[in-house]
Amino acid sequence: MLLDSAKKGLQVGLKTTWTLGKIIFPVTLIVSVLQYTPILPWAIKMITPLMKLIGLSGDAAIPLVLGNFLNLYAAIGAILTLDLSVKEVFILAVMLSFSHNLLIESGVAVKVGVKLWVILTTRLGLAFVSAVMIHLVWQGGEEPAKYGLIQAKSEPATDLVAILLESIEKAGLGILQLAMIVIPLMLVIQILKDLQWLKNFSRTMAPVTRSLGMEENTSTTMAAGLLFGLAYGAGVMIQAVEEDGVSQKDVTLAFIFLVACHAVIEDTLIFVPLGIPVWPLFLIRLGVAILLTLIVGAIWKRSGLLRRKEAT
Repeated sequence: MLLDSAKKGLQVGLKTTWTLGKIIFPVTLIVSVLQYTPILPWAIKMITPLMKLIGLSGDAAIPLVLGNFLNLYAAIGAILTLDLSVKEVFILAVMLSFSHNLLIESGVAVKVGVKLWVILTTRLGLAFVSAVMIHLVWQGGEEPAKYGLIQAKSEPATDLVAILLESIEKAGLGILQLAMIVIPLMLVIQILKDLQWLKNFSRTMAPVTRSLGMEENTSTTMAAGLLFGLAYGAGVMIQAVEEDGVSQKDVTLAFIFLVACHAVIEDTLIFVPLGIPVWPLFLIRLGVAILLTLIVGAIWKRSGLLRRKEAT
């Protein structure tokens, strides 16, 4: 049983690495090459004043755009090609943790009945506010970021062959780092799924969902989102909402929590190669998710009471 789960997890990990690698490799390669052309410097110069408001240099817009329209892996592929400070990478990591893969993950939210404007406002708002807060509060982190296996070049490439080789090396190392995280992660997740651990975790989540103002039947949705994310856990989440009869209020509160804090294992570990402190990243996401859900739940409850009073 355990061996079969391990084999299946390994296959899933390799397949996932291949699928995500097809995004990271070309993105890293293209962005790295574009750095040696007039195109990227021109675009960066145009948006630098706006990016300075949130403590970022102009070229940091590249991973932000890729992360929001594609996914975290595409964003990380772009970050690996840029010379950023530790503080800038941390700000990007926090922003992208709140706001990434908007097209797919917003589609999942709409599928289970959450308003699109609620999801987009929450995610983009959290990303912007968190960036401003970190920029204003954190006075350090100005040292250059070091990206794990990818080391900074002492001298820039000067000819086409050297540029291509440097770009291919960055892209290849990015895939290697991805595989070192994704394959073990998928292996563990598959074993936990086959051991029915998700069901046990769902039961454990019941008191948590109650404390956040949701009914116990929301626990499976919360568990799937926390473990697998909005995109990977979409099937489990949609099925749970349909079968467990989760109310509109509870599914909205659950998704408000999950857009701030989901896929806590994967979305935390994939930032390890960027050399940033991941524990603060995790705690910021969790703290914001709890606080935001409690506030929205209290407002929802208060408005419901007011409506009932008006009706009587």
